[in-house]
Amino acid sequence: QVQLVESGGGLVQPGGSLRLSCAASGFTLDDYAIGWFRQGPGKEREAVSCISSSDDSTYYADSVKGRFTISRDNAKNTVYLQMNSLKPEDTAVYYCASRFFGSGRLWSVDEYDYWGQGTQVTVSS
Repeated sequence: QVQLVESGGGLVQPGGSLRLSCAASGFTLDDYAIGWFRQGPGKEREAVSCISSSDDSTYYADSVKGRFTISRDNAKNTVYLQMNSLKPEDTAVYYCASRFFGSGRLWSVDEYDYWGQGTQVTVSS
């Protein structure tokens, strides 16, 4: 059974850091592009970052560029999102999603096949 499970969310002060994990089961993650999305209160789900399956190219939303880093550890079948210099506007539920043999900047929710359940990130003093 294909499953993605996010973890690592929590409450952090502005300027702090969190590392989100997206662990896969039922499939080999390195065959898949992985995207991180977030959905704040009353907002639509938006793309934050993605990593290609073919060459591990990475892409970032302008709002997080220079602060967030996406990476994958194939041995652990896990993709990470390191989030630094967090801001209150980063508060959202963060989701990871997968697409088989995806390449390029996959920025739409419709481009992904499987989704995790989400993890809450709250940035507040």
